Amino acid sequence: MAQSSYSFIDILLSTILALIMFGVGLSLTPRNFRDIFLFPRPLFIGLTSQIIVLPAIALIITLFSNMSLPFKVGLIILASCPGGTTSGILTYFFKGNVALSIVFTSINSLITLFTIPFLVNLSLVFYYGESAHIHLSYLETIIQIFSVTIIPAGIGVWLRNRNPVFALKAQRPIKSLLIVALGIIFIIYFFADKKSGGTGITLNEILNILPYALLLNVLCMSWGFFLGKITKLGTRNSYTIGIEASVHNTTLAFLVAGTLLHDPDMVKPSLIYAMFSFWTAALYSYIIKKANKIEVFADFES
Repeated sequence: MAQSSYSFIDILLSTILALIMFGVGLSLTPRNFRDIFLFPRPLFIGLTSQIIVLPAIALIITLFSNMSLPFKVGLIILASCPGGTTSGILTYFFKGNVALSIVFTSINSLITLFTIPFLVNLSLVFYYGESAHIHLSYLETIIQIFSVTIIPAGIGVWLRNRNPVFALKAQRPIKSLLIVALGIIFIIYFFADKKSGGTGITLNEILNILPYALLLNVLCMSWGFFLGKITKLGTRNSYTIGIEASVHNTTLAFLVAGTLLHDPDMVKPSLIYAMFSFWTAALYSYIIKKANKIEVFADFES
């Protein structure tokens, strides 16, 4: 596998995400995670849906789109990379099932080591009539999971358990400061030029891909939420599955399309998706809360 390179912006973004996950951990107790494994139905339903249904949705969209073949394959790659650190952050801000989100992200990151090569090769054969040898580094993926998600959140959980008064007081300022920092980093990352670590996407490319990327986002989000509702998982869990289904791991998609397949055009659907998925997820959160007559940043009913 070609060695992935990280710009200063990438490192800064990962650092801020890790700090935010520390803040997320401050809101959790070991009991939150214990309940996930004692009552694992939401986890199994969500994981099965993400692995099978989301790539199928992307495939159907590409069949009816006017995008070029690299963009089509790029959209399928994106759909094959569900859940990321950002989904846990959004779930935390809007009081979804944060423990479920973290477990989703962790398990998904391991499962996709096996599902992504299969799904990507399938899409390459379908559109190009050829396959590629794709190998995702177990060590690199595990280090990324632990350094950005599990370790910071674990430290927060430990601190909450040792000093709950401090943890509760620290949550609000940490949340406020880091969301501002995250917003600034996203602006730099997506609008800077390539030499500065930005994307360098052209307006024409954005206009071509955006409608289909947005459709994927809305369909995945809606599917996740309504799947939870029809399987009677409750509004809080249904909301969380909707977030996990729609906020994809774009960093992993960048790695697969850019570093492993060496095709910059296949990266572009993920870049464009990352530009808006945080904000559409925030809008989705607002709509779900208002529809259920709950204050935007208040807890869901049990």
